[in-house]
Amino acid sequence: MSKIKVEKPKLSLHLPAANFQEIHDMDEPYLTNCTITNCTIERENIDKIEFSQVTFKNVLFNDVTFRNIELTDVTFENCDLSNADFMGGIKHRVEFKESKMLGINLSDATLGNVLFENCIMNLSSYGYSSLKQVQFANCSLQNADYYECNFKKVGFQQCDINEVNFSGTSLKGIDISSSTFERLSVTLEDLDGCEVSSEQAIGFARMLGLKVK
Repeated sequence: MSKIKVEKPKLSLHLPAANFQEIHDMDEPYLTNCTITNCTIERENIDKIEFSQVTFKNVLFNDVTFRNIELTDVTFENCDLSNADFMGGIKHRVEFKESKMLGINLSDATLGNVLFENCIMNLSSYGYSSLKQVQFANCSLQNADYYECNFKKVGFQQCDINEVNFSGTSLKGIDISSSTFERLSVTLEDLDGCEVSSEQAIGFARMLGLKVK
């Protein structure tokens, strides 16, 4: 079981508190060097919003669309990002911890040095995204969609990846041996070079119709 080395967000120890609504008073949607806690961000639709050196803690994102979002040195802790639309843009040195992220849209994006830890991410979408140095640790990823993704140094450590769609995504060098699943959407070609456990290998053989004795 390999663990991917992910760079941590570069954050000051003491970030001043901020109110998300302040962003509406700015010429460009941009927040930096602050912490946003214990609030609800509701019914926001902002294109090309940027967050740099920001900590979100205990924040509910309700009916939020931030397409082409840019996140640099950002953490989300105990947040609810379910069904948030973060399609496109760049996410660099970002951590999502202990968060609910059901159905979040992270497709058509570039993710570099991103950690997802102890998150519920069922039905999340990453289609056509590029993931480099990204770690999923102890996450539930049931029915997540990684269609036509580009993986480089991506780890799935003790995750539930049942019914995940990896169609069109090469899993060469990707270690899923510590994760659990009953079924995956994946081709033999995409599985070439994937690191699996012996039990998983038997499961794949059965999926192919082989009778394992």
